[in-house]
This record gives sequence, C-alpha cells and structure tokens, in this order.
Amino acid sequence: MEELFQFSPRMSLARREVMQTPDEVTAMLRLKALGWGIRRIARELGCSPMTVRRYVSAGGWVPHRGRGRPRTLAGLEEWLAERFRRHGGNADVVRQELAAEKGIELTLRTVERAVASLRRELAVEARATMRFETPPGKQLETSNNRAFCW
Repeated sequence: MEELFQFSPRMSLARREVMQTPDEVTAMLRLKALGWGIRRIARELGCSPMTVRRYVSAGGWVPHRGRGRPRTLAGLEEWLAERFRRHGGNADVVRQELAAEKGIELTLRTVERAVASLRRELAVEARATMRFETPPGKQLETSNNRAFCW
C-alpha cells in the first residue's frame, strides 16, 4: 500500500495549483474500495474532500471541465483598451460603441468589469503626473503625499 503515496514533488505545492493525475485517482478508488472514507482519503493524499468525492462518483479520472462558455469580450482586449483611453475612462461610451460597431449588447457593469484594470492604470497615471504650482518665490515640499508651502 505504501507505493500509492509517493507524490512528493507535488505535495509541496498549494492544493489549487495541482490537477490530480490518473494514478492519484486510481489510488483514491483503491482506498475507497478498501473502505476508507472520503475525508480520510483527502487527508492522506493532500487534496480536497470534494475532489475525492468527484472522482469517486465519476468512477475514475475525468479531464478538467474548464470554463462553461467563452467570454463575450474575448479577443477584444486591445480594442477595449484603445477606446477606453480615447474616451478618458468612460465605460458607458465604450459600451455604446461596442453596440454600434461590433453589434455586442452588454450591460454597463459587464464593460466596467472588463476595463477595471485599465481604470486602475489611468488612476495611477493621473497621480504620477499631478502638478503642484506655487507662487513665485515660494518653495513646495511634499511629505507623505501632503504638500507644504514655505
């Protein structure tokens, strides 16, 4: 039975980073046939009880299911970025142009989620280029993002 538990290279990784191999699933099924419980098998193999339950109920190894359906905006990342920057971060205008030019009708919230990282980039760029004007003869110092005029 000791030959079933030699998964040392993968045991050091986090649980979500690893897909179970067919050999590991075979070990799960053998242990279940010996009368082991789902949680005990999961503890022994270092995986989730839901993972063990899924493979045991399937009766063997099954490939990863992947995402259910393709994303509507897949492949339009560059177009979205260009339009989002052109309109100064206005996601609603981008949504309207998606409908007019591409024929893709989406909610504003869907477009906002798609451009969230771009919105953060615009905010960082705006902060990085912020200017402070001081009157002639006065010097400006900044400390902890606060401006002080002397």
